[in-house]
Amino acid sequence: MLCGMAGRIPSLNWLKVFEAAARTESFARAAEQLNMSAAAVSQQVKSLEERLGAPLFVRQAHSVKLTEAGRAYLAPVQQSLMTLEEATEGLFGKSREQGLYVHCVLIFAHGVLSRGLPEFEAAHPGLSVVLSTGNSAVDFQQGFSDLKIIFGNPHAYGAESDRIMGEWLFPVAAPEIADKISQPGDLLDWPLIEVGTHRSGWRQMLEEVKVMPGAGKMVYADSTVMAMAMARAGRGIALARAPASDAEMRGAGLVTCLDGARVRGSQTYHLVYDDLRALRPPARRFRDWLLEWVRQQGWD
Repeated sequence: MLCGMAGRIPSLNWLKVFEAAARTESFARAAEQLNMSAAAVSQQVKSLEERLGAPLFVRQAHSVKLTEAGRAYLAPVQQSLMTLEEATEGLFGKSREQGLYVHCVLIFAHGVLSRGLPEFEAAHPGLSVVLSTGNSAVDFQQGFSDLKIIFGNPHAYGAESDRIMGEWLFPVAAPEIADKISQPGDLLDWPLIEVGTHRSGWRQMLEEVKVMPGAGKMVYADSTVMAMAMARAGRGIALARAPASDAEMRGAGLVTCLDGARVRGSQTYHLVYDDLRALRPPARRFRDWLLEWVRQQGWD
Protein backbone atom coordinates (compact mmCIF):
# COMPACT_ATOMS: atom_id res chain seq x y z
CA MET A 1 0.00 0.00 0.00
CA LEU A 2 2.74 2.46 0.96
CA CYS A 3 4.77 1.57 -2.13
CA GLY A 4 1.80 2.39 -4.34
CA MET A 5 1.29 5.71 -2.59
CA ALA A 6 4.98 6.61 -2.94
CA GLY A 7 4.70 6.10 -6.67
CA ARG A 8 2.05 8.80 -6.90
CA ILE A 9 3.63 11.36 -4.56
CA PRO A 10 5.65 13.98 -6.52
CA SER A 11 9.25 14.88 -5.75
CA LEU A 12 9.71 17.07 -2.67
CA ASN A 13 11.85 19.45 -4.75
CA TRP A 14 9.04 19.86 -7.26
CA LEU A 15 6.61 20.70 -4.46
CA LYS A 16 8.99 23.28 -2.94
CA VAL A 17 9.44 24.91 -6.34
CA PHE A 18 5.69 24.90 -6.98
CA GLU A 19 4.99 26.51 -3.58
CA ALA A 20 7.58 29.27 -4.14
CA ALA A 21 6.32 30.02 -7.66
CA ALA A 22 2.70 30.08 -6.48
CA ARG A 23 3.51 32.35 -3.54
CA THR A 24 5.56 34.84 -5.60
CA GLU A 25 3.52 34.47 -8.82
CA SER A 26 6.79 34.48 -10.71
CA PHE A 27 9.26 31.83 -11.83
CA ALA A 28 12.05 34.43 -11.69
CA ARG A 29 11.33 35.49 -8.09
CA ALA A 30 10.94 31.85 -7.04
CA ALA A 31 14.32 31.14 -8.64
CA GLU A 32 15.94 33.94 -6.59
CA GLN A 33 14.48 32.58 -3.35
CA LEU A 34 15.54 29.01 -4.13
CA ASN A 35 18.97 29.93 -5.56
CA MET A 36 18.07 28.35 -8.89
CA SER A 37 17.75 29.58 -12.45
CA ALA A 38 14.34 30.60 -13.78
CA ALA A 39 14.70 27.94 -16.47
CA ALA A 40 15.22 25.26 -13.79
CA VAL A 41 12.12 26.45 -11.92
CA SER A 42 10.09 26.32 -15.13
CA GLN A 43 11.34 22.83 -15.92
CA GLN A 44 10.55 21.47 -12.44
CA VAL A 45 7.06 22.96 -12.53
CA LYS A 46 6.54 21.39 -15.97
CA SER A 47 7.69 18.01 -14.61
CA LEU A 48 5.23 18.32 -11.72
CA GLU A 49 2.39 19.19 -14.09
CA GLU A 50 3.22 16.19 -16.27
CA ARG A 51 3.23 13.91 -13.22
CA LEU A 52 -0.15 15.25 -12.04
CA GLY A 53 -1.65 15.36 -15.51
CA ALA A 54 -2.98 18.91 -15.10
CA PRO A 55 -1.66 22.47 -15.60
CA LEU A 56 -0.98 24.33 -12.34
CA PHE A 57 -0.14 27.76 -13.80
CA VAL A 58 -1.25 30.04 -16.60
CA ARG A 59 1.99 31.48 -18.05
CA GLN A 60 2.02 35.21 -18.76
CA ALA A 61 4.75 37.51 -20.09
CA HIS A 62 6.26 38.48 -16.71
CA SER A 63 4.29 36.46 -14.19
CA VAL A 64 2.32 33.28 -13.66
CA LYS A 65 -1.17 32.74 -12.24
CA LEU A 66 -2.50 29.61 -10.58
CA THR A 67 -5.10 27.59 -12.40
CA GLU A 68 -8.13 26.35 -10.47
CA ALA A 69 -6.34 23.05 -9.91
CA GLY A 70 -3.22 24.90 -8.79
CA ARG A 71 -5.17 26.94 -6.22
CA ALA A 72 -6.75 23.78 -4.83
CA TYR A 73 -3.34 22.07 -4.62
CA LEU A 74 -1.46 24.96 -2.99
CA ALA A 75 -3.00 24.80 0.49
CA PRO A 76 -2.27 21.10 1.17
CA VAL A 77 1.24 21.46 -0.25
CA GLN A 78 1.97 24.42 2.03
CA GLN A 79 0.53 22.60 5.04
CA SER A 80 2.57 19.47 4.29
CA LEU A 81 5.81 21.43 3.88
CA MET A 82 5.15 23.31 7.12
CA THR A 83 4.41 20.10 9.02
CA LEU A 84 7.60 18.53 7.70
CA GLU A 85 9.67 21.59 8.62
CA GLU A 86 8.23 21.76 12.15
CA ALA A 87 8.72 18.04 12.76
CA THR A 88 12.31 18.18 11.45
CA GLU A 89 13.17 21.15 13.65
CA GLY A 90 11.47 19.60 16.68
CA LEU A 91 13.16 16.25 16.25
CA PHE A 92 16.59 17.20 14.94
CA GLY A 93 16.93 20.97 15.30
CA LYS A 94 19.72 22.60 17.28
CA SER A 95 17.50 25.08 19.14
CA ARG A 96 17.68 25.13 22.93
CA GLU A 97 14.15 23.78 23.29
CA GLN A 98 13.32 20.28 22.10
CA GLY A 99 9.81 19.73 20.75
CA LEU A 100 7.49 16.96 21.90
CA TYR A 101 4.49 16.47 19.62
CA VAL A 102 1.29 15.26 21.27
CA HIS A 103 -2.04 14.83 19.44
CA CYS A 104 -4.91 14.68 21.93
CA VAL A 105 -8.68 14.35 21.98
CA LEU A 106 -10.09 17.81 22.68
CA ILE A 107 -11.95 17.23 25.97
CA PHE A 108 -8.90 15.53 27.54
CA ALA A 109 -6.58 18.34 26.46
CA HIS A 110 -8.95 20.97 27.86
CA GLY A 111 -10.05 19.23 31.04
CA VAL A 112 -7.00 17.18 32.03
CA LEU A 113 -3.76 18.13 30.31
CA SER A 114 -4.30 21.85 30.83
CA ARG A 115 -4.09 21.20 34.58
CA GLY A 116 -0.87 19.23 34.51
CA LEU A 117 1.21 20.55 31.61
CA PRO A 118 2.62 23.55 33.52
CA GLU A 119 4.01 21.13 36.11
CA PHE A 120 5.54 18.90 33.43
CA GLU A 121 7.12 21.78 31.51
CA ALA A 122 8.47 23.35 34.73
CA ALA A 123 10.18 20.03 35.53
CA HIS A 124 11.59 19.78 31.97
CA PRO A 125 12.71 23.33 31.05
CA GLY A 126 14.43 22.25 27.83
CA LEU A 127 11.32 20.58 26.43
CA SER A 128 8.40 22.28 24.69
CA VAL A 129 5.11 20.39 24.27
CA VAL A 130 3.45 21.03 20.90
CA LEU A 131 -0.17 20.05 21.53
CA SER A 132 -2.75 19.60 18.78
CA THR A 133 -6.33 18.47 19.30
CA GLY A 134 -9.03 16.64 17.40
CA ASN A 135 -12.04 14.38 17.79
CA SER A 136 -12.36 12.22 14.69
CA ALA A 137 -10.09 9.45 13.42
CA VAL A 138 -9.26 11.65 10.43
CA ASP A 139 -7.96 14.37 12.76
CA PHE A 140 -5.42 11.93 14.20
CA GLN A 141 -4.15 10.88 10.79
CA GLN A 142 -2.89 14.36 9.92
CA GLY A 143 0.54 15.65 10.83
CA PHE A 144 3.35 14.17 12.89
CA SER A 145 3.05 13.22 16.56
CA ASP A 146 5.22 11.38 19.07
CA LEU A 147 2.21 10.32 21.11
CA LYS A 148 -1.56 10.25 20.72
CA ILE A 149 -4.12 10.50 23.52
CA ILE A 150 -7.36 8.99 22.29
CA PHE A 151 -10.73 7.88 23.65
CA GLY A 152 -12.02 4.44 22.77
CA ASN A 153 -10.23 1.69 20.85
CA PRO A 154 -6.45 2.31 20.94
CA HIS A 155 -5.67 -0.32 18.29
CA ALA A 156 -7.13 1.92 15.59
CA TYR A 157 -4.40 4.52 16.24
CA GLY A 158 -1.18 2.65 17.05
CA ALA A 159 0.43 -0.69 17.81
CA GLU A 160 1.05 -0.09 21.54
CA SER A 161 -0.78 1.83 24.24
CA ASP A 162 -1.26 2.53 27.95
CA ARG A 163 -4.62 2.91 29.63
CA ILE A 164 -4.77 6.38 31.20
CA MET A 165 -8.18 6.54 32.89
CA GLY A 166 -11.91 5.98 32.50
CA GLU A 167 -14.90 8.24 33.03
CA TRP A 168 -18.07 8.67 35.07
CA LEU A 169 -21.31 9.83 33.43
CA PHE A 170 -24.01 11.91 35.12
CA PRO A 171 -26.69 14.33 33.89
CA VAL A 172 -26.03 18.09 33.93
CA ALA A 173 -28.08 21.07 32.81
CA ALA A 174 -28.50 24.81 33.17
CA PRO A 175 -29.62 25.66 36.75
CA GLU A 176 -33.14 26.65 35.68
CA ILE A 177 -33.64 23.21 34.13
CA ALA A 178 -31.88 21.24 36.85
CA ASP A 179 -34.16 22.84 39.49
CA LYS A 180 -37.16 21.19 37.81
CA ILE A 181 -35.76 17.67 37.97
CA SER A 182 -36.52 15.98 41.27
CA GLN A 183 -36.91 12.35 40.18
CA PRO A 184 -35.53 10.22 37.33
CA GLY A 185 -38.70 10.41 35.24
CA ASP A 186 -38.36 14.21 35.05
CA LEU A 187 -35.35 13.76 32.76
CA LEU A 188 -37.72 12.77 29.97
CA ASP A 189 -39.42 16.18 30.05
CA TRP A 190 -36.36 17.64 28.31
CA PRO A 191 -34.32 16.80 25.21
CA LEU A 192 -31.41 14.53 26.09
CA ILE A 193 -28.20 15.62 24.36
CA GLU A 194 -26.29 12.59 23.13
CA VAL A 195 -22.74 12.37 21.78
CA GLY A 196 -23.29 9.93 18.97
CA THR A 197 -19.68 8.77 18.68
CA HIS A 198 -19.55 7.44 22.26
CA ARG A 199 -20.50 3.89 23.15
CA SER A 200 -21.67 4.90 26.65
CA GLY A 201 -24.48 7.41 26.72
CA TRP A 202 -28.03 8.17 27.69
CA ARG A 203 -29.31 4.61 27.26
CA GLN A 204 -26.87 3.40 29.88
CA MET A 205 -27.68 6.35 32.16
CA LEU A 206 -31.44 5.89 31.95
CA GLU A 207 -31.18 2.16 32.60
CA GLU A 208 -29.15 2.98 35.71
CA VAL A 209 -31.92 5.23 37.12
CA LYS A 210 -34.67 2.76 36.07
CA VAL A 211 -36.21 4.88 33.31
CA MET A 212 -37.24 3.42 29.95
CA PRO A 213 -34.54 4.58 27.48
CA GLY A 214 -36.86 4.64 24.47
CA ALA A 215 -39.14 7.24 26.02
CA GLY A 216 -36.71 10.17 25.81
CA LYS A 217 -36.27 12.66 22.97
CA MET A 218 -32.67 12.61 21.77
CA VAL A 219 -30.74 15.44 20.13
CA TYR A 220 -27.20 14.84 18.96
CA ALA A 221 -23.83 16.55 19.26
CA ASP A 222 -20.49 15.52 17.77
CA SER A 223 -18.49 16.05 20.97
CA THR A 224 -18.87 16.57 24.70
CA VAL A 225 -17.72 20.17 24.28
CA MET A 226 -20.61 20.80 21.88
CA ALA A 227 -23.05 18.93 24.13
CA MET A 228 -22.09 21.20 27.05
CA ALA A 229 -22.54 24.29 24.88
CA MET A 230 -26.01 23.11 23.87
CA ALA A 231 -26.93 22.48 27.51
CA ARG A 232 -25.68 25.92 28.47
CA ALA A 233 -28.01 27.39 25.83
CA GLY A 234 -30.95 25.56 27.43
CA ARG A 235 -31.43 23.05 24.62
CA GLY A 236 -31.62 20.10 27.00
CA ILE A 237 -29.68 17.91 29.42
CA ALA A 238 -26.14 16.75 28.68
CA LEU A 239 -24.04 14.00 30.16
CA ALA A 240 -20.93 15.05 32.04
CA ARG A 241 -17.96 12.75 31.50
CA ALA A 242 -15.90 13.27 34.62
CA PRO A 243 -13.16 14.09 35.25
CA ALA A 244 -12.29 15.18 31.70
CA SER A 245 -15.41 17.34 31.35
CA ASP A 246 -15.19 19.02 34.78
CA ALA A 247 -13.64 22.25 33.50
CA GLU A 248 -16.06 22.45 30.57
CA MET A 249 -19.00 21.86 32.90
CA ARG A 250 -17.92 24.66 35.25
CA GLY A 251 -17.21 27.02 32.37
CA ALA A 252 -20.68 26.43 30.94
CA GLY A 253 -22.31 27.09 34.33
CA LEU A 254 -23.97 23.67 34.38
CA VAL A 255 -25.04 21.84 37.54
CA THR A 256 -25.82 18.22 38.29
CA CYS A 257 -29.30 16.79 38.04
CA LEU A 258 -30.28 13.97 40.41
CA ASP A 259 -27.38 13.97 42.85
CA GLY A 260 -25.82 10.55 43.13
CA ALA A 261 -27.06 9.34 39.74
CA ARG A 262 -23.86 8.33 37.94
CA VAL A 263 -22.69 5.43 35.86
CA ARG A 264 -19.29 4.11 34.88
CA GLY A 265 -18.49 4.65 31.20
CA SER A 266 -17.49 1.63 29.13
CA GLN A 267 -14.71 3.41 27.19
CA THR A 268 -11.40 4.76 28.41
CA TYR A 269 -8.58 7.16 27.46
CA HIS A 270 -5.34 5.69 26.13
CA LEU A 271 -1.85 6.92 25.37
CA VAL A 272 -0.94 5.48 21.97
CA TYR A 273 2.37 5.04 20.14
CA ASP A 274 3.89 2.57 17.67
CA ASP A 275 6.77 1.12 19.69
CA LEU A 276 7.68 1.87 23.30
CA ARG A 277 11.32 0.97 22.67
CA ALA A 278 11.52 3.44 19.78
CA LEU A 279 10.07 6.44 21.64
CA ARG A 280 12.31 9.48 21.75
CA PRO A 281 13.53 10.40 25.28
CA PRO A 282 11.12 13.40 25.57
CA ALA A 283 8.19 11.14 24.72
CA ARG A 284 9.30 8.56 27.29
CA ARG A 285 9.53 11.27 29.96
CA PHE A 286 6.07 12.56 29.09
CA ARG A 287 4.60 9.05 29.16
CA ASP A 288 6.07 8.30 32.56
CA TRP A 289 4.95 11.64 33.96
CA LEU A 290 1.39 11.45 32.58
CA LEU A 291 0.64 7.97 33.90
CA GLU A 292 2.02 8.81 37.35
CA TRP A 293 0.36 12.24 37.49
CA VAL A 294 -3.08 10.81 36.62
CA ARG A 295 -2.58 8.14 39.30
CA GLN A 296 -1.76 10.82 41.87
CA GLN A 297 -5.00 12.66 41.05
CA GLY A 298 -6.95 9.54 42.02
CA TRP A 299 -8.43 9.16 38.54
CA ASP A 300 -8.86 5.66 37.19
